[in-house]
Amino acid sequence: MKRLAWILGQTRIVKPIVFALCLVPFAWLVVGAVTDGLGANPAETLIRSAGDWTLRLLCACLALTPLRVATGITAFVRYRRMLGLFAFAYAVLHLLCYAVFDQGLVVADIARDIAKRPFILVGFAAFVALVPLAATSTTRALRRLGPHRWQALHRLVYPIALLGLLHLFWMRSGKHDYEDVWIYAAVLALLLGWRLRRSLRRVRVRAVTEAA
Repeated sequence: MKRLAWILGQTRIVKPIVFALCLVPFAWLVVGAVTDGLGANPAETLIRSAGDWTLRLLCACLALTPLRVATGITAFVRYRRMLGLFAFAYAVLHLLCYAVFDQGLVVADIARDIAKRPFILVGFAAFVALVPLAATSTTRALRRLGPHRWQALHRLVYPIALLGLLHLFWMRSGKHDYEDVWIYAAVLALLLGWRLRRSLRRVRVRAVTEAA
């Protein structure tokens, strides 16, 4: 464990590695698009892959605090901002691919589609909620907002992850393909359940302390 803590503490080395790993899915999509290797429906592959990586990176962000608490390695949280910004970047890519390849970048058609299809509306709501989190990811934003307001704002990541899961569920319901949906649901249930249990424990401890 000490060796892992030492490795994660070498941010000048580890951060570029994490950055490069987060770029791998994007590079794979670019190469696939250039070499015609994205299957029979490349537009759908682009849209879905970008969406999948958004949800995966959100889960990775949510996993860092439990890992820090379980291992005592505080260096885990040093990579949260990078993972969060990459989650936002893939969300932007997901939205752009949908807007360009599915709707031809016609704003009126996009607006009608968002209003007409619930799973698009839910996904768009999750994206809109991600914007202020990405915009306030800097140290300067933390100072301006103050720790309490900043933390309150960034707790939006919990409903955002759930909206992303609901978006995926409704999208896959058309083909009754739920296999990976249940995997994401199980991961989010563990990560959010851990936080709920921890919060309830704090409330109980505070109540006992005040009663004493």
